[in-house]
Amino acid sequence: MSDNEIKFLPYEQAASLVAAIQEEEDIHRENRCIFTVYNHENKEVCWYDFDEVMAEVGEVPKDDVKAAVQHYILHHLPDWAKDI
Repeated sequence: MSDNEIKFLPYEQAASLVAAIQEEEDIHRENRCIFTVYNHENKEVCWYDFDEVMAEVGEVPKDDVKAAVQHYILHHLPDWAKDI
């Protein structure tokens, strides 16, 4: 594994760390959205590009989108997030 390769937390650890995943406007790019991840102290842990996550999630029934996004993010939470 190279020094630049991102390491992810195990799903269970990520799930216990994350309190909320919010879809929000990207303040740095007009007409773009991000998913912001918050911990239980209401601190921003990290964020994900909306379009990239949705491309990874793929086509899912409308009622399953929220769960699919949560599943994806909890499987891709960087290990440094535990130190926030």
